[in-house]
Amino acid sequence: MEKNNLTIYMQKKSSTKREHPVEKTILHPRNKHRERYDFHRLIAACEELKEHVTLNNYGDESIDFANPIAVKLLNKAILKSFYSIEYWDIPENYLCPPIPGRADYIHYMADELALVNANVIPKGAGIKVLDIGVGANLVYPILGHQEYDWSFVGTDIDTAAMDNAQQIIDQNKVLKGAVELRLQANPKNSLPGMIKKGEQFDFTMCNPPFHPSYEEAMKAAQRKVSNLKGQKVIKPILNFGGQQNELWCEGGELQFIKNYISQSKQFKDSCFWFTTLLSQQSNLENLYRALRSANVTEAKTVLMGQGNKISRIVLWTFLTADQQAAWKAKHWS
Repeated sequence: MEKNNLTIYMQKKSSTKREHPVEKTILHPRNKHRERYDFHRLIAACEELKEHVTLNNYGDESIDFANPIAVKLLNKAILKSFYSIEYWDIPENYLCPPIPGRADYIHYMADELALVNANVIPKGAGIKVLDIGVGANLVYPILGHQEYDWSFVGTDIDTAAMDNAQQIIDQNKVLKGAVELRLQANPKNSLPGMIKKGEQFDFTMCNPPFHPSYEEAMKAAQRKVSNLKGQKVIKPILNFGGQQNELWCEGGELQFIKNYISQSKQFKDSCFWFTTLLSQQSNLENLYRALRSANVTEAKTVLMGQGNKISRIVLWTFLTADQQAAWKAKHWS
């Protein structure tokens, strides 16, 4: 069963200016982006964003979310204004993730750590997180470190993405010493080769490739951009970008996560929580079957908002109650 942590609001479109709720309550309570974007603040952080801010059909300040340049500049402004990131950039056609949804993953995982730690969120560099598929954008390590002072190891199979992520680390003093990058040589592996002997992580996180093929990714992009523009788009632009390994893989997210679960058995003592995002609810039954086959001690699903849709985090652990208590005493005290 999914644990519903969301309050969902609905709004009807109108040709006149809308009345907005005070907060976007679909987002986590600690998410810094529950209020509507303050473009005055964001432009002050990134002057280039100004030329992309216009009034939409409802009389609100906004950007064209189908424009990849505008989306990237919005991210730069958010990361600088809210998270003290002075330099941030990504190569053309690489994934440019929406920051509010990514922040929710971090905050919900902080809650999960607190649930097994007397309702206290463990903070500081002693909390180690493995980000599988960190990408060129480095967003999860940025958010996790700046919000909770956690330390991260980010992995990826793309050398260009890793080079860009390292440049972001090198040009931001707040990230130096907090994030380590490791290149995964085998694209079929998520964990092997990335966790060193004797190394322990408090949790892993992963945003797996969703689509099973390039064609499916393009169809989804066409639907997304058509919805944003309110008209049919024949040749879509990937407004959030994405390379093959970021958007699609053989078997899509279901097969990727099943492989991830299988590999996690090799590292059952190396991690408290293994976690992943899951987009399609219809895949849950198959994943829970795989988790039972892996003989996990505990598994659960946490609902969260991802933009205009509902996503979910799937968590599992191999640690017994006694092992969990020993872990907390060693790492979180």
